[in-house]
Amino acid sequence: MAANQIKAALATAASVLALALAVSTPTIAQDLDLGEIVVTPNRMATELSKTGSTVTRMEIEEQSQPLVVDYLAQVPGITLSSAGGPGAEGSLSLRGAPRRYVKTLYNGIDISDPTSTQVQTSYQYLLSGGIDSIEVLKGSQSTLYGSDAIAGVISLSTLGDIEPGISHLVSGEGGSRGTARGSYGLRAAKGNGRLTFNLLGFHTDGISAAAAGSERDSYDNISADIGGEYRFSENFAVFASGLYIDAEAEFDDAFADPPQDDPFHTNINRNRQIAGRMGFDLDLMDGRLKNTFAMQGFSLDRSLHSDSTFGPYNADYEGKRLKAEYQGSFEATEWLTLQYGADHERQSASFTDDAGSLPIDDSVDMTGVWTQGILDPIENLTLSLGLRHDEHSSFGGETTYRVAGAYLFADTGTRLHASAGTGFRAPSLYELFAPPLYVGGAPVGNPDLKPETSTSFDIGVEQRLLDERLVADLTYFQIEIDNLIDCVETAPFECRYAQVPGTTQMRGVEASFAYAATPWLDLGASYTYTQSEAPDGSRSARVPRHTVALTADYRPAEKWTISASGLAALDTVDTGNYELDDYFLLNAKLAYKPTENTELYLRGENLLDQDYQTARGYGTPGISVFAGFKAKFGP
Repeated sequence: MAANQIKAALATAASVLALALAVSTPTIAQDLDLGEIVVTPNRMATELSKTGSTVTRMEIEEQSQPLVVDYLAQVPGITLSSAGGPGAEGSLSLRGAPRRYVKTLYNGIDISDPTSTQVQTSYQYLLSGGIDSIEVLKGSQSTLYGSDAIAGVISLSTLGDIEPGISHLVSGEGGSRGTARGSYGLRAAKGNGRLTFNLLGFHTDGISAAAAGSERDSYDNISADIGGEYRFSENFAVFASGLYIDAEAEFDDAFADPPQDDPFHTNINRNRQIAGRMGFDLDLMDGRLKNTFAMQGFSLDRSLHSDSTFGPYNADYEGKRLKAEYQGSFEATEWLTLQYGADHERQSASFTDDAGSLPIDDSVDMTGVWTQGILDPIENLTLSLGLRHDEHSSFGGETTYRVAGAYLFADTGTRLHASAGTGFRAPSLYELFAPPLYVGGAPVGNPDLKPETSTSFDIGVEQRLLDERLVADLTYFQIEIDNLIDCVETAPFECRYAQVPGTTQMRGVEASFAYAATPWLDLGASYTYTQSEAPDGSRSARVPRHTVALTADYRPAEKWTISASGLAALDTVDTGNYELDDYFLLNAKLAYKPTENTELYLRGENLLDQDYQTARGYGTPGISVFAGFKAKFGP
């Protein structure tokens, strides 16, 4: 990565800043207790105790992990695998459903890749610096979020509480395998305006992606985000946000079995993303009638260069997404809030390669309208009922619904929560229009595809004890997906996308607890059992049947903190029912704060030096040690 890329990041950030002074999803108020408020379940700030859907919220400032995937791995129900070290293309599953069934938003911007085989997010390119919180909403959520939200929604936010004045945040870290990262952040708030900006850089020499290899596959990433909000009056505010990512990652030959080294470093993925969102809020009738109008855009330019066992191959992909959206809400009575909205989206993708494939240059349009009612019919009971209809330029219409409820037994601190809903995944541009695999072959795409559809439900109980210092939750979940789209073999070395008969099923249990044991010790743990099966009854690849996560934060003295986390994955199979070894990863961090605004730390990953794989034939990092600092200048 070179200096001109840093200049490009700054130029992009500056252009977004010129549009307005704002960031984040505008429905988050400035003075909320973020520990008790979630946004994704109802697309508006909602008390967690009144949410029927299962949602996990993480505030990530203290852990100092470099990548978003480092935090997602700690969420009950989420499992990750990777074809190598940092930067390698990986897979994510939520409740056993692959990432193509997960909608991902960055400050309200859909950042999924429309050029991919399925529309999905490449999480390996997301750096954690500047991100304040992560919300993971589980279950079929197409009623509020449209296509792709069959398993749930992951929402990333960079805007937390901003103190009045201007502050600067600086951090740096270095360690094993030539890893270095640094960040600069700006936070500003004055009167009715607030602003946030982050510039991030990350480099690692990496490991060999191929477990049998020896050469290292490097990864470089420069990212920037910017945005803010300005309120002209009690009734009118404008907001905007922007994101820039420029990343380059080496990889090893995946066509060989097992994967083979790339000693000449010719296998490279390059990825550049530019995204933005801007709009305004208009509140009427003393704030009872709220309206949000927004536009967002996403542009991706990625290229693949490789020299595999089948010879050199180079390909270029360009994807775009434009979306207009409206969301409104009306507080009809003290016990009824009506929500409603509409959105229109256009996805486009183009593809060329040097192997003689026919180029792709296609687009689709989707338009959706939705409504939801949130009711508090009696004290401590909250219900929500929603309905949505989408029209797609290729397959026509699809209607989805969602219901959720929560009831709190105040005397015992027991909360019952449940949700049920339907979802759909629209076929991707590649699935619809992919060209033949070779000159003279049959087209891979199928323009007659219909959407995949889902039904899901979960039901659980949360218990608070010891003056709410101990919070435990137990949830059962189930997802069923029909009309599965897969590339079905039609001839040797040929396939075509088609609907596969049968039902894909995911079911399981999530259990967790968080315990503030003493003023100086916090403990947490979670266990997830997942049974995920394809229509033919075979187990889904790379989804552990059992996962266990453990956390502990110990504060032995005023300026010292020792934190540790453990993650175990048991009983996992890869493609072909190949059994992967069980493993337990132990990470820890020792932090010292000489002043309130500075921190020095030493952290370690895989401290037990586990030799394990999350994808067959691909390596994972061994024991690693890093040292870093964080500093804040200003109020």
